[in-house]
Amino acid sequence: MDEEKGEEWLRQLADFSNCYLMGISAGGNIAYHAALRSLPLDLKPVRIVGLILNQTYFGGVERSGSEMRLINGRVFPIEVSDLMWELSLPRGVDRDHEYCNPTVGGEGRWEKIGWGGRCFVSGHGGDPLVDRQLAVARMMEREGVKVKVWYELDGDHGAELFDPAKRQLTPTHAYSRMSR
Repeated sequence: MDEEKGEEWLRQLADFSNCYLMGISAGGNIAYHAALRSLPLDLKPVRIVGLILNQTYFGGVERSGSEMRLINGRVFPIEVSDLMWELSLPRGVDRDHEYCNPTVGGEGRWEKIGWGGRCFVSGHGGDPLVDRQLAVARMMEREGVKVKVWYELDGDHGAELFDPAKRQLTPTHAYSRMSR
């Protein structure tokens, strides 16, 4: 970034060496893929040190346990998810495409770029996508990313939109673990 350009308040207040990419639902999917593509690049003065993936929107051809259990979920039925992927993915590919399902053929991506950053992954037991979120977190852990998982038993996809209490991280309602 040219020191002479840009917003004055950003130059004075922002710490570009300590940046996180964050996304909720499909935005979490975008943050995940943006990190994979941007981390190998020299973005100085920007340095991405972590990801925040909140109830990330991942999918796949084979149904996960949470998808089967919540196939007719009141907030996010699986047929809605399937339709959204059908409209979003490139023609001729299925839900095991890398944009949808990072665990299929995705092993080794984080290892390859050698990123030792941190990732926060959150999910809810009432979200049909939670098994996919946790599978991606485990994959990243295997590849050297320091992952913090925050899993609440109750709550749906987008829970914080419907329940103000879900906007707070409260250890009494959650399972949490940190790798490494």
